[in-house]
Amino acid sequence: MTIHLCDLCPGDCATIVAIDHAGVDPVNARQLHEMGFDEGVDVRMLHRAPFGDPLMLRVGNMGVALRRSLAAMVVVERMAGS
Repeated sequence: MTIHLCDLCPGDCATIVAIDHAGVDPVNARQLHEMGFDEGVDVRMLHRAPFGDPLMLRVGNMGVALRRSLAAMVVVERMAGS
């Protein structure tokens, strides 16, 4: 089952299956790519800010703060056991 990255709970791990390039402007799409958000990459939700924005994620060995609106453009599949 696929969900959006912004719907993960803290501690959840997932694999990126798609990025909604139609919903992301070219500058933000490039930023996502440069931060390592590509299909097949594993991510982990570390925590959310008190009002839900931004989200703190682990992408590979890097910690990334990402706006909820951008995370909504990333489609993931939750890993078993998380």
